[in-house]
Amino acid sequence: MPRIDIKTVLCGAGRSRSEQAALFALINLGIVESLTNGLISAADALQVFFHAENCLFVRKELRVKAADEIMSHGVQLPDLFDALPPDQAQREYNRELVKIRDLCLRLLTEKRSAA
Repeated sequence: MPRIDIKTVLCGAGRSRSEQAALFALINLGIVESLTNGLISAADALQVFFHAENCLFVRKELRVKAADEIMSHGVQLPDLFDALPPDQAQREYNRELVKIRDLCLRLLTEKRSAA
């Protein structure tokens, strides 16, 4: 699966920061859906999207708190299965996906309110 360079995806066509945040949220909703349905693993999501370069871009360039929180939750997903017993890890994994989804929806709601 190819790595996604979020800087390349978000910075095209002179998008405003709020447009970038909305696009970021939509991409993450797709990732959450893929994780929820088992189409990709947490390790795959880390390699493809929640990698260090994207985390740094979101923190230093996008500078949207909810987006930074999304990346923080995403980075932690694979660690849950290393640190916790399987049943507890699965519960925490599901909670983390809900948190990411909620943050994405908040970003999209803020975009609609600003429009």
